[in-house]
Amino acid sequence: MSAYAALTTAGYRACTRDKTTLFFTFAFPLVFLVVFGLIFHGQTVEESGRPYINYIAPGVLSWGIGNAAVFSVGFTLMQWRRDDVLRLIRMTPTPLSAILASRYVLAIGIGAVQAVLFVSVSLLPVFGLQPAGRWPLVLPVLVIGITAFLAIGVIVGSSASTPEAVAAVANCLMVPMAFLSGSFFPLDSMPAWMQNLSYVLPLRYLNDGISGALTGDGTTGDIALSCAVLAGFAVVLCVIAARTFRWSDKS
Repeated sequence: MSAYAALTTAGYRACTRDKTTLFFTFAFPLVFLVVFGLIFHGQTVEESGRPYINYIAPGVLSWGIGNAAVFSVGFTLMQWRRDDVLRLIRMTPTPLSAILASRYVLAIGIGAVQAVLFVSVSLLPVFGLQPAGRWPLVLPVLVIGITAFLAIGVIVGSSASTPEAVAAVANCLMVPMAFLSGSFFPLDSMPAWMQNLSYVLPLRYLNDGISGALTGDGTTGDIALSCAVLAGFAVVLCVIAARTFRWSDKS
């Protein structure tokens, strides 16, 4: 078995055996979808006239996927570095690319399951989401978005030295970003300064891309633009992640 396959298998087993992690990865974000979906059931946004579910479903899905990517790789790298697992791996022929690729594949798999789960719940009559014909374009948006947020997770995991630090830094990044990017409330109803600030946040473009593909809110060109901006974020963040990565707390 190759190093990549071994790391991927070990990561999968660790994820499925940790019930707490499974809950916060899948069930916890779904709670937000259910709560906001029930609160705003049957209501529309005054500024656009579109149902609230068209904003809530893509927004919460984007936040849940980004959150899972950041936290999963952040905690893993911090723990492996603290326990000298990374130092031991470095002493073998295993390249860094195999380590990161194994986490990347796991993040893509988790994101795909999250997307199916969220959309399935949103399609229930009580929520009433009606997907557009471009919904298959959700997949490339998810892949590019996960790449960007996985890089953020690598930066967090390489900088923090304790689980508490990882949680604090990741939450300080992801929670404000969720509100400022329109994951929980439509940006159309937010102040102008908040709408302008959202343009420098990657979650804004993940929201827009998924919303455009899933609900038809925007053209194919708009989805392509969101993917292009996300790809730009991913490149910059991957460069920063490569420069900040540490094999041990002593290096």
